[in-house]
Amino acid sequence: MNVLRCDVLGPLRVTRGETELDLGFPQQRALFALLLVHTGRPVRMAEIVDVLWPGQPPASAPNVVRRYVGALRRLLEPGLPPRAPGRRLPGRTGGYLLHADTDEVDLLRFRDLAQRGMRAAATGRPETAVRHFAAALGLWRGPVAAGAPAATREHPHFTAVERELVRTAQMAADAALLCGRPEAVLPTLRRAAALEPLDEPLHARLVLSLAAAGLQAEALAAYDGVRRDLAAQLGVPPGPELAAAHARVLRQEVRPAAHRSAPESVPERPRPPHPFVRPAQLPPDLAVFAGRAAELETIDALAGTAVDAATTGGAPAAVLISGMPGIGKSALAVHWAHRAAYRFPDGQLHVALRGFAPGRTAQGPAGALHQVLAALGVPEQRMPEGVDALAGLYRSLLAGRRMLVLLDDASGAAQLRPLLPASPGCLAVVTSRNALPSLIASGARPLRLGLPSAADARAALALRLGAGRVAAEPEAAGEIIARCGRLPLALAAVAARAAGRRDFPLAALAAELADAQGSLDAFIAAPGTPDVRTAFAASHRSLTPPAARLFQLLGRHPGPALTPAAAAALAGLPARTARILLGELSESHLVTEAAPGRYVLHELLHAFAAELADEAEPLAGPAGDAGLAAGLGAVPGRASDSRMWPSR
Repeated sequence: MNVLRCDVLGPLRVTRGETELDLGFPQQRALFALLLVHTGRPVRMAEIVDVLWPGQPPASAPNVVRRYVGALRRLLEPGLPPRAPGRRLPGRTGGYLLHADTDEVDLLRFRDLAQRGMRAAATGRPETAVRHFAAALGLWRGPVAAGAPAATREHPHFTAVERELVRTAQMAADAALLCGRPEAVLPTLRRAAALEPLDEPLHARLVLSLAAAGLQAEALAAYDGVRRDLAAQLGVPPGPELAAAHARVLRQEVRPAAHRSAPESVPERPRPPHPFVRPAQLPPDLAVFAGRAAELETIDALAGTAVDAATTGGAPAAVLISGMPGIGKSALAVHWAHRAAYRFPDGQLHVALRGFAPGRTAQGPAGALHQVLAALGVPEQRMPEGVDALAGLYRSLLAGRRMLVLLDDASGAAQLRPLLPASPGCLAVVTSRNALPSLIASGARPLRLGLPSAADARAALALRLGAGRVAAEPEAAGEIIARCGRLPLALAAVAARAAGRRDFPLAALAAELADAQGSLDAFIAAPGTPDVRTAFAASHRSLTPPAARLFQLLGRHPGPALTPAAAAALAGLPARTARILLGELSESHLVTEAAPGRYVLHELLHAFAAELADEAEPLAGPAGDAGLAAGLGAVPGRASDSRMWPSR
C-alpha cells in the first residue's frame, strides 16, 4: 500500500511508500512547507505571497502561486485531471487548505502525542507523560522545514513551530524530573537548548536534568556556558530560576534517581479510573439552515485564532453571539460548530444554560460543571464540592486540548465564567439574548446578530416549503417574509403551518398574516415548538421593573423609531432616566440602537409591547400618568400630568 508521509520537523520531504517525491522549485517547496504547518486550516493568498516573497512581491505572484498549487495537486494525487482541485489541496476562501490524516504528517503526530503528554501531566501521571513527550520529541529530526529557502524558514509561521518544540521539551523535562527519568528527554532537551541559547527556564531544566542523570560536571558546564552567553550578548547575570538550579546542583540536592532515598522519591498520583473520552455533544444541525455567510466567516476567523493559540501559547478564545429573541443565534452556533468540528479533535461540549427557557429554571454553574465533567469521563464520586473546585478540575482536564465548548442561551456573565476554558487552543462559543458587556470586557469577541437578508430569508423559506412552491408564488412568498419581519422564528412558525397544508396557496397565508397585522396570533407555533410570543415574554420577564414598564409603553408609540427625548415624553421621565432604561432594553436586544441616540423597535416586538400595554390596567388622567412615572423611577415632584400617550 502506497502510504503518503509528509515530514516538516526536520528535512522537508514527502514519500509515497518507499519513494520520495520531488517537491520542485525552492518556492514551491516553501509553499508546501507553509501548507504543511497549517494542515487542516486554510492559508490565505496574502499569507502565501508574504512568505514566498518577503518584501516586495511581483505583480504576478498570485498566478505563480496557482501554478505551484496545480503542480503540488498532481504530485499528491497522481492522475488528477488538469485544473481539478482534488481532495488533498482544495481552494478555500481566497486561499488553499491541505487535507491530511494525523498519521500522514509528522507535525500532526507530534501534536497528538504532546497533547496526550500534557493531559497525563495534568492528571498526575508523570511517567505516562514522559512516554508521550519522548515519542513526540522523537519525531523532531532537525531544523524545521530544512531544505526550504532560508528566508522562508525564518518566517513566524515556522519559528512558531520551533517554539512549540522547545516548550514541549521543557514540559517533558518537568515530567521527567518528577518521576526520575531525565535520561528519556536529555537528547531533545540538549537540542532545544542549542536552538534557544538564551532561554533561561529551558537551560535551568537542562542543568537539573543533567544532574539528575548523574552528569553533574556537564550540568555545571552547561550553566557556565549559558552564564557566559548572557553576559556577552545581553550584559546580564543569570536570573533567579537559572541561578537556583545551579545552586541546587552545587549543594548536591539533585541526585540520580537510583541513589535517591525513599523520602525524597515523588510518588505518582493514582491514575484516574476512567480514561479521557472525546465528547461529541453537538445538537443536530438545522437541515433548513440558509445564509449567514458573513457571520460564519467571522466565527471561522476567530476559530483560526483559537487553533493558532494552541501552538503559540496565546490566550483561549471566546465569541459571544447575541441578538433579539428568535433571530437564530443557536441555529448559527450549532451550524458553525458542525462545520468546524474537525478543528477541535479533542471533542465538542454543549451546555444548554436555559437562561431564557420558558417554564424551566436556568442552569446554574455547579449543575453545568457536573454535566461537562461527566461528559469528560469523571465519575460522580470523584467530583469535588463547590463551584471553584469543580471549575478547577474542568480546566485541568481541558489543559493542552483543542476543544470546542458551546454554551447556549446564557443569561449573564456570572453563569458563564466558570465554564470558560483557560487552555489555549480551546474555543468557547456563547449565545445569549443579552449583550453581556462584562464578558466582552474580559476578552470575548462580540458578534451581534442582525436580521437575515431578504434573499437569505427566501432561501430558508424555500428549504422549508420546497423551492418550486416558493418560485410559483414569488409575490406571496415576499409578503410572508415581510410580514414576519424576516425574523427566523416567525418564519419557522408560519412555514410549519404552510407545510402542513400544501393544498393551500401561499397567497392565502399571506392574506391571513395581513389581516393579523399588529398581532402575534398569526405566529402561534404547534405545542412543543418555539413560539414567538413566548420567546419575547421570556426576555421581557428578565428586565428590571422600570425597563419592563418602559418597554410596555413603547407599544403605544406610533412608529418603530424613537429617541431618549421621545421615550421620556412618553413615560413622563427625565431624559437621563429614559436613556438609561433604553440602554437596558438595547443590551437585552428588545430595542436596537441603530444610530447614536436613535432606537428602533422590530415590528413584531412592537406588536408584543402593544399587547402588554392593552393587557395592563388602564391608567387615565393625571393620577395615572404620575403613577407610571413613579413606577419608572421618575424624579419626585416632576410634573407629568399633562403628558398624553399617542394612540396606536
